[in-house]
Amino acid sequence: MPNLLDIRRRIKSVKNTQQITKAMKMVSAAKLKRAQDRVVTARPFATKMTQVLGELAARTDENFHHPLLDARGDQRYLLLLVTADKGLCGAFNTNLIKAAQGFIRENSSRQVELITAGRKGRDFFRRRQFSIVGEYLGLTGKGRVDLSEALGVAGDVIKRFIEDEGIDKVFLLYNEFKTVLQQRVVIEQLLPVSRAVAESQQAKPGTERNLIDYVYEQPPAEIFSVLLPRLVETQVFRALLESVASEQGARMTAMDAASKNAKELIDTLTLNMNRVRQAAITNEIIEIVSGASAL
Repeated sequence: MPNLLDIRRRIKSVKNTQQITKAMKMVSAAKLKRAQDRVVTARPFATKMTQVLGELAARTDENFHHPLLDARGDQRYLLLLVTADKGLCGAFNTNLIKAAQGFIRENSSRQVELITAGRKGRDFFRRRQFSIVGEYLGLTGKGRVDLSEALGVAGDVIKRFIEDEGIDKVFLLYNEFKTVLQQRVVIEQLLPVSRAVAESQQAKPGTERNLIDYVYEQPPAEIFSVLLPRLVETQVFRALLESVASEQGARMTAMDAASKNAKELIDTLTLNMNRVRQAAITNEIIEIVSGASAL
């Protein structure tokens, strides 16, 4: 049985850890509010932009060609994986890495390359000698993402897709923010845009697709040359914002659970300390009574 000094040291250590987890929970709660506001603001623009370009693509002549619209083969994939730069956020990174591994297994007959945004995903696949063609660190670690950073990632993806005609499809994998307690892993096709829009339309069974009669002043070629890169940039920026909000929500939940577990451990250790102290006092009383009886 441990002595009183060891138990007191253990209680002090757990209390110090509890203070750290409570502080991290408060920091994540503050960051979550800002990240959640940015996500809610960005979603309508991204959704409407995808819808408008989808309607325009459906009305465009089949002979029209654009590097970001034309369908290619189905042998080489590029996966943009968005993870966190730090841990202590529950199963946030684990779920993303498992989803990436599942995607790679499902497409084992194809060549899959990775672009990682986040240190955790980069480190995991680098240790397994996986093909990582690009990496971005520090995007989400500070709790917010700037538009310029998202433009850099999207520009790199677009450049690789246009210059390397061997890349058939580009996919985006990230955590979509639902609530503080719930995040959903999303895998969506980023490029070519036409196929990605078509798949999103087919994702709702039982619904008929009604084309909206928009009036466009510019010809499709001019519209697509400007808006298609902007659509990819918007989708990447939204994915980074969703990832930041999901990470802070997961960290807030994990630190709250850690604080509760620390409290339960402190209560258990305190109870054990009181029992050890009571046993020591009882032994001393017995020794005194036994000595008095002997005299």
